[in-house]
Amino acid sequence: MNLDDEDLFRDAMGDVTPLKDCANTQWLRAPSTKAPRQQPHDDAPDNFLTRGFLEIIPRDTPLEYKADGIQQGVLDKLRLGKYTLDASLNLLRQPVETCRQSLFSFMLEARKQGLRNLLIIHGKGRDDESHANIVRSYVARWLRQFDDVQTFCSAQPQHGGSGAVYVGLRKTDRARLDNRERHAKRSR
Repeated sequence: MNLDDEDLFRDAMGDVTPLKDCANTQWLRAPSTKAPRQQPHDDAPDNFLTRGFLEIIPRDTPLEYKADGIQQGVLDKLRLGKYTLDASLNLLRQPVETCRQSLFSFMLEARKQGLRNLLIIHGKGRDDESHANIVRSYVARWLRQFDDVQTFCSAQPQHGGSGAVYVGLRKTDRARLDNRERHAKRSR
């Protein structure tokens, strides 16, 4: 960069203030009061989400998935936005590989915290080949690769409509036990 370029850059950027926090993850539930377990990076699971060839889902086709054994009423309630959201992830305007890494980390953290209902914002493009629809198609593919994902579907308009997806996760073993104990106390 020569001196004229540096002056032009300073003039153009003079009134710009840096963003304080530009993380794409928003945790909607208060963080756990337990101290997080420290895991060495060597123990971190490898990202198993697939890359490569992708069958594009037409943008006018709503995203929807229900694992075997899940009642239709669970999917219906999710589709209507009746579950309280625990966390959201924004993947707008990010490269596909960044989205893949972000989604993997987000899902691991959601599981670790025992979250059940998530919102993933992927965006919507104007045509089937748009970047947002490619990310959307990958998100639909990737979510099916997590054993903890029971169901997912396109979100309600207030949460992004066809540019976002609700995700329902399985209860953790601890949550199941807590639920059993809570219901046992009522029946006494």
